[in-house]
This record gives sequence, C-alpha cells and structure tokens, in this order.
Amino acid sequence: MADISTPLVEFKQVTFAYPGASGDRVILKDLSFSVPRGKVTALMGASGGGKTTVLRLIGGQQKSTGGAVLFDGQNVGDLGQTQLYAARRRMGMLFQFGALFTDLSVFDNVAFPLREHTGLSAELIRDIVLMKLDAVGLRGARDLRPSEISGGMARRVALARAMVLDPELIMYDEPFAGLDPISLGTAAQLIRQLNDTLGISSIVVSHDLEETFSIADKVIILANGGIAAEGTPQEVMNSSNPLVHQFVNALSEGPVEFHYPGPDAETDFGLSGRSSRPGAAVSSRKGRS
Repeated sequence: MADISTPLVEFKQVTFAYPGASGDRVILKDLSFSVPRGKVTALMGASGGGKTTVLRLIGGQQKSTGGAVLFDGQNVGDLGQTQLYAARRRMGMLFQFGALFTDLSVFDNVAFPLREHTGLSAELIRDIVLMKLDAVGLRGARDLRPSEISGGMARRVALARAMVLDPELIMYDEPFAGLDPISLGTAAQLIRQLNDTLGISSIVVSHDLEETFSIADKVIILANGGIAAEGTPQEVMNSSNPLVHQFVNALSEGPVEFHYPGPDAETDFGLSGRSSRPGAAVSSRKGRS
C-alpha cells in the first residue's frame, strides 16, 4: 500500500507545446506541482491556461515535451501501451458535459467500463452499476436514455460511470458548466462526499469559484504556463499576485487582457498610410465603377 504522505500525481518541470505553422505554441513551461492522496485539488485559471492539457498529460493522451508526469511514482510518458491502460484503469474521468453514449441507456453507459475491462458476471455487473447509480441518486433512471434526462442528471450518470471501476483518482473537466444552481450544488456536494467516502483523490478543473473553493482542499491557479498561486482556498484568495487578484475577483481589467496578442489594428485592417480625412475611404469606393 502506498504511503499516504506521498503524492498520487506529480509534475516535475513539465513543458508541453503544440506544434504550429508559425512555431511551437508553449502551453506549460517547467511546471511543477503535486496532487495529494485523499484530497480534492482544484485546477483553475483563465481559459487557455493549460488546465485540460494537464488532465490529458496525466491520462497519457498527450506526452510532455520535457520533464516528467508521475502517477503513483510511474512516469506516464515512459509507459508502454499495456502499462498505460493498466494505469488508466486506476483513473476515472468525468468529461465536460458528460460525453455519454446517446444510443445506450443510463444503465449500459455505466456498465460499459465494467464490460470492457473486467470479466465479471452479468449479475455482479448489475449489482455494481445499481450501487453506483444509487450513490448519485439515479438508480431509478437506469432504463432511460441520455436524451430523456436533464443535463444535471446526465452529469451525475457520467460521474457514476467515472467511478464504476473504483479508481484511485477521478478527474473532473468543468463538472459545473451549464448547470442550474440546484444541479451545481448537488454536483459539488457529490464530488466532496464521494472523495471522502471512497478515500480517493480528485482533480477538479473549473471556473466556478464559489462552488470549487467550497469543496477544494488545495487550489492551483495556472497562468502563463506556470503556477500563479497555490495553497488552500483562503491562501489563494489572499494572494497578492495581480493576476490571481483579477481572477478571483472577476475583474475585467488586469494582467489578463481581453484581446489576444496580435498586430495593431491599423496594420491588420490596412489603414496605415491612408488619408485620415473622414469619409475618404468611403468616397474613394463610390468613385469606382
């Protein structure tokens, strides 16, 4: 059994970049942090900051271009296919908006991982699926299709599926997006309750400050490829970093600008060198046949 004091996930000076026509676009640069066992860790920050990329690196969908991503001491980037699949079976993933199979019932959606990755009998699979659905309050909806349930219910079905293999780590990608206040509060309570009851570790990627801060043990704010702030929710709220201050207070003015960096407007619209006389551009067009 692993030492509870050792992190379940560690990023050690991780760099990741997407290749592009005009050069590599660096998303993460020398990023280092750890995810403690048995806790809820929140990954937050402005859009495009690399939060979902972090989840993909942990799951092995992407490989870092530098540094090491460790899951329970194993370097995910060095794992062969068999080892990687074994590691993934110890992880659960709740995708943004659920990503349920639309042509399968609620029951079959949750049963899918068990049928794919285990040799359990149909009777045992039935019992496990009903137990997981009961944990999220949807045992009675087992025969419905995703089109017959609400968005909040679909997210709970996806959570039941994410935990059906009893993973050690569950990763949540925007679990609160698009939910009404009641569904949002229910989802947040479920994440906290399941984390504590099952003794698992959770990583929550979210932009919802109030709900995420209410359930997180540790908060990491990503910005500019690295960490802008890290600590308890209260420590992050009290951060003196201008970017963190802008983020947690939802300010429009600050280090994170509205416009993506690019050429100045006059150059981009071809206005440089044109007459500054009002209506000059319009009148010149009218004179053309």
